[in-house]
Order: sequence, then structure tokens, then C-alpha cells
Amino acid sequence: MANIINEVFRLALQPLKLSQLSYSTQRRWASTQDSFPVIRVPVAVAEKLKRENRKRRRQERELSLEKSRRGDHSRPVISCKRKEYNHYFGQSYNKFTEVSLASKGWGHRKSAGDYFTINGCGGNPAFHEFQEEEPDFESLGLESDMQSQLHKLGFERPTNIQALAIPHVLEGKNTLIAAETGNGKTLAFIAPMLHQIRQQMKVYGSNLPHNSPLGLVIVPGRELAEQIHSVASGLGESFGINVEMMKGGKTKNKMLHPVMSQQHLLIATIGALSKLTTVGVCDISLVRHLALDEADTLLDDSFNDQVTRYITKFPIQGARYEIDEHPLTMSGIQLSLVAATLPRSLDTILDPVVDIESVKKITTPHLNRLMPHVPQRFFRINHITKAEKLLQLVKQDAKKGTPVIIFSNYSKTCDWVSLFLNENGVSCVNLNGNMAAKFREGRFESFQSGQVLALSCTDLTSRGLDTIKAGHVINFEFPKFIADYIHRCGRIGRVGSQITGLVTNLVHRPEEIELVQKIEYAARKLEEFPNVNANIKRIITANASRAEENNDRLNQ
Repeated sequence: MANIINEVFRLALQPLKLSQLSYSTQRRWASTQDSFPVIRVPVAVAEKLKRENRKRRRQERELSLEKSRRGDHSRPVISCKRKEYNHYFGQSYNKFTEVSLASKGWGHRKSAGDYFTINGCGGNPAFHEFQEEEPDFESLGLESDMQSQLHKLGFERPTNIQALAIPHVLEGKNTLIAAETGNGKTLAFIAPMLHQIRQQMKVYGSNLPHNSPLGLVIVPGRELAEQIHSVASGLGESFGINVEMMKGGKTKNKMLHPVMSQQHLLIATIGALSKLTTVGVCDISLVRHLALDEADTLLDDSFNDQVTRYITKFPIQGARYEIDEHPLTMSGIQLSLVAATLPRSLDTILDPVVDIESVKKITTPHLNRLMPHVPQRFFRINHITKAEKLLQLVKQDAKKGTPVIIFSNYSKTCDWVSLFLNENGVSCVNLNGNMAAKFREGRFESFQSGQVLALSCTDLTSRGLDTIKAGHVINFEFPKFIADYIHRCGRIGRVGSQITGLVTNLVHRPEEIELVQKIEYAARKLEEFPNVNANIKRIITANASRAEENNDRLNQ
């Protein structure tokens, strides 16, 4: 009985469907519904919705057209956190279309956490530009025994810049050798210099005075001097060519107690060379070939005054000199300028040094461009999480055993990074220009030999050093100039390296974001970097001031 009562109550409480009601009841219910107020969309809001729908459809059409221009949807050249900003292999932009940048909104603090990667595509361009049969050292004009020695040292075939530059340097011409980093520029001028010195040694024989080199190479740093000395001596010692090195540190002792030797080729830093030449320890009167390695650095604000004063002591051959066919009898000294970037204001920089019309410019197609085979990541972070991100990246490298170079803009930051990593269990050495010579000694070698995993440094290490052991470059502080970015990226993916490597950039300052946008734009448009100049603002300003003063005098 109780069960029957519960079922009756359940059915009574269950809501009825409209179809279950009587016809008259349904009509009364419908009449009450018509009296309820209806909420309608305002005309202005409706128009706005229509405009947004039209805009969305237009964007979808444009996106469809853009996709149709993409060559390969499965191969992104630029991979972004927000997939709509991906850039694909074969994609192009017309001049009326705004290039959408993943880094466009990075100026806002809420963009922290965004990122994009410029992926590596293809092999090292150092060997990929010749359309015809690949050249060898035998076809470049070097003597046969020097070719054999090159093969013994592991140089099987010339890179692009070596094949282009060596014949011109052998002819005795002033040359500007500008090519992307890591493609063998050192050998491009050292091999022909040694070839010329062998010819000159036949003239002087054993009568060559002590400390009177026939060839001179000037470099901006001690570590680079040691590296070039190693290459030159390895190639020249089998021919009886004595290659000496002169670098900073204990310069006063060298003045008081000079080492007398018969020098054929001298590699020197500008500071030590200038002092020892002034006091007469080094005699430069017999120099017939002068080379400036990393010339873009030597001629920027860091060294310009000192380098310019020193080079003007040499009678550099130029348009005003008569040049004979044989390099031994030419009326001036041959000049070779070697650089990884070609500044736009080249004429302004070289004006105090040499007549630009007398300089043969030798460049490669990838100069002042992104290295196509090196992946480059850009992380938008905030300053609070910057150190944490650095430690995370380096710890990942430590697990893989990948040597890493961390770049900073300032020496104090470089020192802090080294302390921070060592305190967190990562073996790291620091290297910067503010360190005394005795403390810098051997630090780079400890990284190269694998004694430590990480090298914390400033741009001192970004110039010319052959860091083929490095597998990862981290820009803890993003560089101020595009030229510096090119040099830093060149520490990996070099000729002779077993791994291509990776560049990681930590970005958060407004001026850094502006430079990142220029790099991303150049990557999407496949264009050269804009404004590839080193720190030469003071030089240009000084020249402009002098020109203004001259105009004022003429107008008086």
C-alpha cells in the first residue's frame, strides 16, 4: 500500500510537457507568453557585430591567400608560440602587405613568456656557393709544398672566401676580405702572406735584422693573437718561417729585456705593438704586408684612435703610388683588412687609413645575413625570471655535456654569471677585457679543452676565436648592435665543428626588443640586416663636426 502512495506522489510532482496539456490550456499558456517583454539587440551593437564578421571573413580570405603562397606548410622557417605567426619555407610578402612579427607586441609586459625560433635550414654556406666545379688549393696559386702542408693540417679544400681571396692577396693588392663568421678567413690571408714571405726570405736570407718582421698581423685581443699564431706557425714552420707573437702583459719587462730574434711574421695586439715600436724594440721598417684581422672591431670606437695613429706610420699603397707587378718591388705596403661584417659607413671608417679606391672588396653572398644553418631562439622574459631561465638552459646543456658560451654586455654581469653558475653546480670560467693579463691567461684554453662546461664572457670572445667545441650560445644580455649579434652567433656552426649548435636569446629591455624585431623582419624577408655598423657613432660624429667647421671657415 505504501509503495502505491509514493508512486502517486512522484507522478503528481513530475512536470508536465506542453503536449500533455489540454488544447484550451495550451492556448491560454501561449497567450501569456506573448505578453512577456522581448530583449532586442541595439542597432549600434548589431552594426558593430556585422563589421567584425566582415573583418573576420576578410582576414580569413587574406590568410587563405597567404597560405597559397607558402611553398611547404610542413617546414616552418620561423616557429612561434602563437602558430598564426609561423613563417613557412617558400612564403613571401608583397610590398603592400604588412609583415606580421611575433615580436611586434613584446613591448607590453604581458608578452612575457612568448617566444619564437628561427630554424636552421640547409648546410654551412661556407661550401655551398660554387655553381661550377669546386676549386682546390692547387688552382689558387700557392706553391705545391704549401698545398701539401695544408692537406697535412687537415685543410682538404678551400672555403668560398679562401678561393675568392687568396689569388687577389697573392697579386699584392690591397684587399678587404669580408665574409660570414666561421668560414676560414684566417687562412684566406695567412696562407698568401706566408707565400710572399718565402719569396722575400730569398732576398734577405740570414741578413734579416732581429725583431724586424716582413709581415705584420694586428688583432684586437690576446686570445685571437694566440689562435692566429697557432695556425700560422703550424703552416710556416716546415718552410723555415719564424712566426712570433706579441701580446699584452709584462710589456715593461719586454721593453727593458727585449728578446732578440729573426722574425718573419709577427702577430700582435695593438696595445703591446704600439708601445714596443715606440721604444724601438720592434722595427717595422721592413714590413711589406700589413693585415688587420677583425678590422671592423679595430676601427670602431674601442681602438680607432690608437689603430689609426699607428697605421699612418706605414706608406700604404694606394692610388697615389705606382704599383709594380712584383710584390717585392712595389712602392707601398700591401694592406689586408679582414672582417665578419661590412659596415655601411665603410668609407668613413677607412678614410684616415687608406684610399678606398685602392681596396679590392671580396665578399660572400651571406655577409651581413643570418647564418641559415644555425637555429636561433628568442625568449621574451622579465628580469625577475632571467637568472632562473639561464640556469635552466645551462643545466640542460650539462646533462647533454654540451659546452656553452654565455655573453653579457658588461664585465660586472659577466663576473656575476660565472659566480652564479658555479654556486649552482655548473663549472664556469669568466673572461672579459677588464681582467688583468695574468688572470686571463689560460681561461679560454680551459673551456676549449673541456675542463669547464661554460664560458661567461663579453664581446671580447666574440671576435674571431675558433670556438669549434661550443654547442650553445646564450645571450644573457642581448647585444646593442647587430654587428655584435652576428659575431656572437658565429661562435657556433663553424667550419670544422662537429655540431651545428644553437643560439638562445633572453630578451626583456625595450631597446633589445627593437633590435629583435629588425632581426625577425630580415629573417622573414630574406634580406640583409639593416644598419650593420659597430660602435662608430663617435667617429661619424667627429667627421661631421670637422666637415661643419670646414664649411664655416669657407663661409667666413
